[in-house]
Parts: sequence; C-alpha cells; structure tokens
Amino acid sequence: MAGVRTPREKWTNRTAIAAVFLALIIMLTPIYWITATAFKPRNLATTIPPTVFFTPEVSPFVKLFTKRSQLREQPTQEEYESAPWWEKMVVDGGEKVVRNRKTGEVRSSGYSDRFKNSLIVSIISTVVAVCMGTLTAYGFSRFKVKGEDDWMFFILSTRMLPPVVVAIPMFLMYRVVGLNDTHLGLIILYTAFNLSFAVWIMKGFIDEIPKEYEEAALVDGYTRMQAFFKVVLPEALTGMAATAVFCFITAWNEYAFALIMTNRNAQTAPPYIPSQVGSGLPDWTVIAAGTLLFLIPVAIFTFLLRNHLLRGMSFGAIRK
Repeated sequence: MAGVRTPREKWTNRTAIAAVFLALIIMLTPIYWITATAFKPRNLATTIPPTVFFTPEVSPFVKLFTKRSQLREQPTQEEYESAPWWEKMVVDGGEKVVRNRKTGEVRSSGYSDRFKNSLIVSIISTVVAVCMGTLTAYGFSRFKVKGEDDWMFFILSTRMLPPVVVAIPMFLMYRVVGLNDTHLGLIILYTAFNLSFAVWIMKGFIDEIPKEYEEAALVDGYTRMQAFFKVVLPEALTGMAATAVFCFITAWNEYAFALIMTNRNAQTAPPYIPSQVGSGLPDWTVIAAGTLLFLIPVAIFTFLLRNHLLRGMSFGAIRK
C-alpha cells in the first residue's frame, strides 16, 4: 500500500524536516538580531556575551528621526551661547539633541527623506521597467525580429557587469548632463538595470500564451493593440506581478549607484543606514531601527504578491 512506509523512509523524512527547520532558524537569525537590537537600550547593543533578555524601548526609533550628535563633554555656557541660532544643546545620555532655539522643535535626522526617496525611485522604476519589458517581450514573442537571438543576448549582457563597474563612467556622464543627485537620474539607472531582467522573464510568460487567442480576437475585428490589451495583457498579469517583485527588490536594495550618484537630495536609505547617525561612535540601535523599518515595505510587497511568485519561478512550463 502507498501509505505504508519503512522505518528507513520515516527517519529520512524526519531528518529532512529537521534540516529544513535548522536552515529556517539560521536564515531568520539575522532578522531576529536586527529586530532585537532595534529595541535594545544603547548600552546593551554590543555587550559580550550578547544580552538576550532586556526591557524593550522605542528610543532608537525616536533617535532615528531626530538629529543628534555625540558630546565629548558637557557644553559650557559660552559654547551654548555661541551655537547656531537653530541649535539648542540639550544633553540626553551623552548626546546633543538638535532643536530649534525659538520653537523647541527637534531637527530631523534626514532618514524620513531618504526613506521617501527609496519609495519614489523604486516604485517608479519598477513600473516603468515592467511596462517597457512587457511591450518589448511581446514584440520578440509575436513578431519575427532579424537577429532575435543576438538582440536578446545583448539585452541580457547589460546585467553581466556589477553596478560598481559602470558607476564611475555613469557618474561622469551624469555630471555633464546635470542628473547627479536627482530622482530622475536614479530612476533611469534602475529602469535600465532592471529592463533586461523584465524582458527575459516576460518573454517566457508571453510565449506561453497561445497565439490562437489573439488570432480569434483579430478575426472578431479587434486591432493588434486592442488584442494586446484585452487578451494578452490579462493573461500576462501574473508574470508582470512576479517580475515587479524581483525588480522592486533589486531597486529597493541597490547600494552602489545610490552611494556614488547621490549626495543629499535624492539619496536613498541603503547608503544612509550604514553611515553614522551623528558624529562620534555609531549608535547600533539606531542603525538596527533604520534597517528594520527599511525591511518592512519590501516584505509587505512580496507578501501581497506571494501567489504569483511560484508561477514566476516556473515560467516556461508547457501550458495546457
């Protein structure tokens, strides 16, 4: 009977399950460590051996959105009086909290601006890359293109070099045309970087859609464009969603271009998080809090489109 298993098979299954759980624990350990550090007091962040049990606090998240710097010593009255007009020295655990002298408003650290830049650049570049990739893939899939294999290889070759290799030439070109430290500059770079991936993935999906669907629509009086939007596009939405997940993750986590091509106005979160928040020794609790917040959007986006990922990983199978 199919349900009867030998003792050897049972032990093999149990060993496989144990190996899966062990691998899961190993992969989730960094996530746990970042989350725990984000809620630790600063004096417990780097203790040896690590502190596992502690009283959680949200001060790292407060510090993440406020401008602070390390104080080497207690400021004197002369130092306080000579500080800039917007600065008020308030000692908080050996730190100087930067406030407006007149209103008492705490000055922003800039993390929220970098986080917003990441959202703007990643979302726009993902939408543009998926739309352009779908149209390009449709052309290669449905029409005879001279030298198609060479063109497809050329498109793929744009992903063969790591970003850091072309970052310096791109920086020099962007400086000439005035696209350094702009949202448009990063959007163009991320779109170009993700476009080849989108074309290859979407071509596999569109190849699976039978041409007979479009031919029937054309016989019914639809134009080629109408057949694309009303027949092909609904069938390709699953592939577009899966492609969008991978493009968004790539753009969201990109570091080299964001570090070299931006300074302040368009800088995204990846190059900002590792930097020291303020002067002096780095506050690892603040860096962990920024990293934890940075993980949330991509985790939510991937979770919402999780049903399309299996289809995206298995494209090219025979369609029945």
